[in-house]
Amino acid sequence: MKPWKNSTRRKRMLPLAGALLAGSTLALLATAGIGAAGTATPAPKGGPIALLATVGNGPAGKILVAGAIGDWGTALTIDKNGKTDANGNYVKVSLRKGTFEIDSTALNKQTANPRPQVASDTTCSVSARGSAPVRLFNGTGLYSGITGTANVTLTFTGVGDRYHDGPKKGQCNHGPKPLAVLGSVIGRGTVQFK
Repeated sequence: MKPWKNSTRRKRMLPLAGALLAGSTLALLATAGIGAAGTATPAPKGGPIALLATVGNGPAGKILVAGAIGDWGTALTIDKNGKTDANGNYVKVSLRKGTFEIDSTALNKQTANPRPQVASDTTCSVSARGSAPVRLFNGTGLYSGITGTANVTLTFTGVGDRYHDGPKKGQCNHGPKPLAVLGSVIGRGTVQFK
C-alpha cells in the first residue's frame, strides 16, 4: 500500500479540497453579509459574537468580529477620555462599518500581575493568560447603540532583555520594555442594538 503522502488519491483530492475550502469561505463571507462586490450590509440585529484580536509592543492591534457583527479593523488601547494609552482600561475598535468601545477594566485587573504558565530565567521568556468579562458600548456607524458583554481571554508571550550592568548584570529584566511580546484576545459574548 502506498503511503498517503505520495499517493495518487491524495494528489487528486488536493484540488477538490482547495475548491471546497474556497467555496466554504465564500459561503461564510456571504452569510456574514460580505458580498463579492462589497455590497452593503444590513443593520445588525444583535446576537452572539466571537472576537479575535492581536496585541503586541504598543497600543494598537488588529481585530476581527464574527456573528452578529461580521467586520474587521483595528483595536487601539485608550484611556477613559479617549486618548491613546498603552496602559488604558478602554479599547477603541475601528471597523470598516463603524466603531465602538470596550471597557476592559476587569480584564486589565486580572492580567496586571499574571501568574505565568510558562517562564524561563534561562531564556528570559514568559507566557501567561487571564480571563474576565468586557463591556461593549459607544457605537457609531452601523454599530450605533451597541451594548453587550463578552467573556475574553488574553494570552501573551514575551521575551525580555538582560541587565547589561549594575548589581543585576546578567539577570533577566522583566521590566516594561520586553524585546518582543505577542498576544491574542479571544472572546465570545452577546450584543444588542438600541
